Amino acid sequence: MSEIAVCTTCGASNRVKVFPAVLASAHAPERTEAALDGEAACFDHPAKRAVAACHQCGRYVCQLCSVEFGDQTWCPSCVAAGAGKARSANRETSMSLFDSTALILPLVSLLIYPLTIVAAPASLVLSVMKWSQPLSLVRRNRWRFVAAILVSLAEIAGWTLLIAYLVSGRSAGPR
Repeated sequence: MSEIAVCTTCGASNRVKVFPAVLASAHAPERTEAALDGEAACFDHPAKRAVAACHQCGRYVCQLCSVEFGDQTWCPSCVAAGAGKARSANRETSMSLFDSTALILPLVSLLIYPLTIVAAPASLVLSVMKWSQPLSLVRRNRWRFVAAILVSLAEIAGWTLLIAYLVSGRSAGPR
């Protein structure tokens, strides 16, 4: 489905490709129907027929007002208020940056070096446990986790060598 078309304004020839999606009919949302006497009406639009009840508060909602998540329908008020399970409808606005925490923990503990005996293993465990979780709302990579693991392993190796030196030096006795 490719043809050459000539522009009527400038006379340039253009190749036009029509994709199958253009030929498919667009699925427009259904129009809400007017509520007849005796039928349930939308809480926010009394003239429109209700199609469902809010899973949280029980208000009747029309097709326009219904917010569907999975098999549940919520009204806009409950979604906006974040009531009950409707909290999952709201996007997350903040996240803990575990990669930065895992990197800062062993580096800051170097200022008071005895704390590295606790901070290095804690950083290593944090890095391993949080490796597969999403890093942030914005795109980040895992270099901070890698750096935290390397710094933690270096600190753990330093403590291991120091303890081995102290133990072997004391067990040998005076020479």
